[in-house]
Amino acid sequence: MTAVRKGEEIVVKDRNKPIARIVPFNTADDDSELADLISLGMARPPKTRQPFPKSFWTDPLPETTVDLTELIREDRDAR
Repeated sequence: MTAVRKGEEIVVKDRNKPIARIVPFNTADDDSELADLISLGMARPPKTRQPFPKSFWTDPLPETTVDLTELIREDRDAR
């Protein structure tokens, strides 16, 4: 296990035939926290792994006649 801690892969063999690979755990790929939130109904899985398009950050916000502050207050007070 020391080799894995150092970042190396270990191939497990049975009668000289590879049957498994032990690799270091990459926390950047760990979605367990998101999976927990999804199982609790507190989050939804992403529809895609693609990042937001650049236009998401640069396009102007849509016009609306709804008072979002009032909606947030109503939601907060309803709890």
